[in-house]
Amino acid sequence: MPISEHVALVTGGARGLGAHIVRAIAAHGGRVVINYRRSADAAHALADEIGDSALVFGADVTDKDAVGVMIDAAAEHFGAPVTTVVNNALPDYSFNGDGRSHADNLTWTELDAQLRGIVGGALNTIQAALPGMRAAGGGRMINIGTNLVQNPVVPYHDYTAAKAALLALTRTLSHDLGPDGITVNMVSGGLLRTTDASAATPDAVFDAIAAATPLRSVTTPAEFADAVLFFLSPWSRAVTGQNLVVDGGLVKN
Repeated sequence: MPISEHVALVTGGARGLGAHIVRAIAAHGGRVVINYRRSADAAHALADEIGDSALVFGADVTDKDAVGVMIDAAAEHFGAPVTTVVNNALPDYSFNGDGRSHADNLTWTELDAQLRGIVGGALNTIQAALPGMRAAGGGRMINIGTNLVQNPVVPYHDYTAAKAALLALTRTLSHDLGPDGITVNMVSGGLLRTTDASAATPDAVFDAIAAATPLRSVTTPAEFADAVLFFLSPWSRAVTGQNLVVDGGLVKN
């Protein structure tokens, strides 16, 4: 299935990295569901920019019933089931090394919030989209990860633990869903220049990361979004259960 034939749900698609992924898919002719939780104005502005191939839908991905309504509404609106899910939504988080929780004050509440939002949210969207993908004869599940799992240069314990769990789920689900023609992959980035989540990161940190990468640059959200397209395209049809690290070569996966 070419990208132009997909109906793609991008969770947290109204701003930041999600908005870049939405634009990348739409630029290749795909129809896109722009999911948001609180960013209604940004979501509608993005949909106006894209045009008729975009649908805006507000839903908290940790609410299984709301996710089911969103998937059904997308299928009715576009006259076709959702065949791609990009799990990008992130619970509220600030990548500020000075403000992070340390080993002696990390709480289960913090871990639980990230696990529920990142892993629980992904599970809800994946399960809701499965019937439509099976009816269509296949689909694409794409989870957004982090290179901190392989290289925790800043120990954001709660966030990294949740992304590691999502990577494990990516690999186990690929076994279950492969016979249905559904691929499950992850695209992992490092610090991106710049998203809302990385806005608190000092310039010196960006400069140090750029100097350490073979490409001597910090990956942008647009560059990351382009890599996501690979897993929507026919060229990835034999790839599943994989984690593609997109960080300028900083981490060798």
